[in-house]
Amino acid sequence: MASNKIGLHWFRHDLRTLDNQALRKLSEHTDSQIGIFVFEDAWFEENEWGFKHLGSKRLAFIESALRDLRERMQSMGSDLIIAKGNAVETINSLCQKNEITHISVEMHAGFNERKQLKSLQNGFNPAADSSAEDRLNAGESGHSKAQTPVQFIIENSNYLYSVSDFPFSLENMPDTFSPFRRKVEKYAEPRQSEGDLNNSNGKGKADFALNLAKLDTSGIPDFELSSHEELGKYAGGESAALARLDEYFFESDGIAEYKETRNGLDGWEFSSRFSAFLAHGCISPSYINDRLKQYEREKVKNDSTYWLFFELLWREFFHWQHIKHGAKLFSFAGIQNKTPDTSLNSEAFKSWREGDTGYDIVDACMKQLNESGFMSNRGRQLVASCFVHELGLDWRYGAAYFEQQLIDFDVASNWGNWQYLAGVGSDPRGHRQFNLQKQTDTYDPKRVFINKWLHQ
Repeated sequence: MASNKIGLHWFRHDLRTLDNQALRKLSEHTDSQIGIFVFEDAWFEENEWGFKHLGSKRLAFIESALRDLRERMQSMGSDLIIAKGNAVETINSLCQKNEITHISVEMHAGFNERKQLKSLQNGFNPAADSSAEDRLNAGESGHSKAQTPVQFIIENSNYLYSVSDFPFSLENMPDTFSPFRRKVEKYAEPRQSEGDLNNSNGKGKADFALNLAKLDTSGIPDFELSSHEELGKYAGGESAALARLDEYFFESDGIAEYKETRNGLDGWEFSSRFSAFLAHGCISPSYINDRLKQYEREKVKNDSTYWLFFELLWREFFHWQHIKHGAKLFSFAGIQNKTPDTSLNSEAFKSWREGDTGYDIVDACMKQLNESGFMSNRGRQLVASCFVHELGLDWRYGAAYFEQQLIDFDVASNWGNWQYLAGVGSDPRGHRQFNLQKQTDTYDPKRVFINKWLHQ
């Protein structure tokens, strides 16, 4: 076994086998492969704002995604280790006991995720070239060839672009969306998705002949998938993501009216509902974009189909902003270094969390979030505006509460949008405030949404 090249793929925000570049390249460079996902102990502990990183609804979504991923790995003759603890320590232990030769991982913009990956790399090769590590963690694909038996394969299929695709350096990336969008649309081409591992663009079937029975996993605490949260249609997994895409694009043609319906507040069909699948990597943005282009060729190309790509660009913008600004995403003064005139009032904060502010549209949205783990994009803007302006609260506590409650929590998009509404982020106008009554009249004129959630 020691003479074989054994590969370990560290799943994080890429819970899929389709269009997973790092996983595919691992199969090309090793003789056998297996995957691992680690629930960090810290995810279940209170953070500095008094909330957990991982709430029950998102936990249930991740667990359902992992069940699906494990089945897909097993269908290829491999398996998925699901553990709980410290990811760096767990992977170190697994590699040492099994003479792992390669570790593959998809790059992610999260500050903690990048810090954690660098810690893992340094653990195997403390003398590694730091400039190479910085290049990899900034989103450039490649191999980190350490002076140890373990080599790292780091790829970038969680995003539409790599930093080398942009017509600007990361340091000179625009801090507002519109100039970013205009330059990217004019000068850069989004990457195309790849085929699945058993048909990788004609490269033949991947060899994933390694299962748990052949590994020494002693001392690695197992995580039992046992969540009893009921998510209904919003279950996780690559299979569910692909089914939703086919349903929204090719069965219902919902995408053809996306621009007109996207400001809805409730239900399933008013938007794509891709956000949770993207946040956890059950589907890649490139795969969505390629199928979108297929829809435009075969059915219709209009403002609505463009607007979905427009929203994918917003996601891209916030993620690269996070890579550029790092920990500033969590700073009270934001990326603008502009201290807002707000503070924390515990009673007002409690009223907001429980949907008891007296602003009906806000209260209905908060009750929807607490019950379902979901809130529409329009709703998020309204409750954040109320949080900052009407209630005068420290925006970081709102962002932290969303982090705990949302099924589709995405660190860059969540914290970036909260900074945007708080006037310390990427909004060129600054401190944007919504007229809550006008918004109610526009988006819930008959109070259908309000009456549903306030009188449950």
